[in-house]
Parts: sequence; C-alpha cells; structure tokens
Amino acid sequence: MQRYFIELAYNGTQYFGWQRQPGKISVQQTLEDSINTILGTELEITGCGRTDTGVHARQYFAHFDFEGEFPAEFVRRLNKFLPKDIAVYQIIAVEPEAHARFDAYERSYEYHLSFRKNPFTEHLAYFYPYVQQPDPVLMQDAAAFLLQYQEFEPFCKSNHDAKTMVCKLTRSEWIFDLKEQRAVFHITSNRFLRGMVRLIVGMCIGVGTGQISMEELKTAMEQQSRLKKATSAPPEGLYLGGIKYLSEK
Repeated sequence: MQRYFIELAYNGTQYFGWQRQPGKISVQQTLEDSINTILGTELEITGCGRTDTGVHARQYFAHFDFEGEFPAEFVRRLNKFLPKDIAVYQIIAVEPEAHARFDAYERSYEYHLSFRKNPFTEHLAYFYPYVQQPDPVLMQDAAAFLLQYQEFEPFCKSNHDAKTMVCKLTRSEWIFDLKEQRAVFHITSNRFLRGMVRLIVGMCIGVGTGQISMEELKTAMEQQSRLKKATSAPPEGLYLGGIKYLSEK
C-alpha cells in the first residue's frame, strides 16, 4: 500500500468546512467522492487540519493510501471532475508513516479585510461596513503584542477539545494598503486553536476602534481569560495560506 500526499486549494464559500459531516457538503467529502468515482475505490483522505464553514485554503495538504496504478493524466481528470471551487495541484508519493496533519511543523493563515465595498470579493474578504474605521497603528500594536506569549486561551472557542493552549507564534502582523482601502492579517504558528485566528482579528479590530484597550488585552493574556468584548471575525476573509513539513527542513 502506497501513501500519497495531495496538494489542493479551495474556495470554501459553498462548503461546511473541510471535514466530512452528516447531511452537509464538505471539501473532504467532495474530494473523496470524486477520487473514488474515478479510481473505483473507497479510500479515505486525512486532512492537515480543519477549516470552518466558509473558510478558504490557498494551500492545503491531505494524505491517502492507495494500492494500484493511477490512470493517465489523473490530476487533470480529477480537476475536470471536481467543481470549479476545488483545485488539485499535485499528488506526491511519500513514506508510509508520513502524516498530513502531524508532520506539519508550521501553518500560516491570512485574513482579508476590506474597508471599501467590492462586489467581486463579496465572499473572499470581510467588508467592514461601519463608519468608524479602526486605527491601523493600534491594530498593528495589538497583533505584535501577541508575540510575547505562548498560551492563547482567550482566543479559543469555548467548545474546543484542545489539550493545551500553547502555540508558538512566529508572525502576527497587518499589511495595510491605504490606497485600496484594504488590509491583510498574517499569522504563523506551529499550531492553532479552534477559532483562534478569527478571534484575534476581531480583537485587533476592537483595539483599533477603542472598544478594547491594550490594558484589557494584557490582562486577558496574563490571566488567560476571555475578553469581555470578544468578537469573532466573519469566515469569508480567512484563508489557510500555507503548510510546512518536517521533510522540508
């Protein structure tokens, strides 16, 4: 039995996240059904992690085991079979013990925020519709402040199954394009908690608008307690941007 990594990307607008779930369409189910139809198999695919409903992935990896030969031009045929919002880039033979989730040592997310309404990015960025615009300097200060810490319980959804709140952040910053009235938040860590990035983005906006003070943020991080005005940013602006593996070191 040979193990394979599959590299793909998807627009998550129409999906209830990556993970297969009863009665709901997911990226995993759509991909598995397409591969199994072409190969005439019942293989299962293991993803590098979960993405929530409506969240996108610029780069996503999964693995599966398959014994046999792929048909000619398999990736091309698979992309033709898949819907337009899922694209497979390559399928790579790997070692039998390679794992798409557990072998990843670094993950990067980006969050796209628009301060000007754009009909072409309705489901690909969060349009901030309020009159009071957040201060970019304060947003940047809030993002950079998180790099001092390794525990992030204030930014974990309450219905989680995480055994530890420790995450090793190596990047947390906003890139602003004032001319185009948009901003992109970049964050990199070895792992992320459930809902973590969207809660951090909501916090940065809250600090930028004065609804959350830096002192309140500091207290929450020191005490590992929830912010009183915790807000999760909408899913449409969030992208899984990239994964790095131990084999690449």
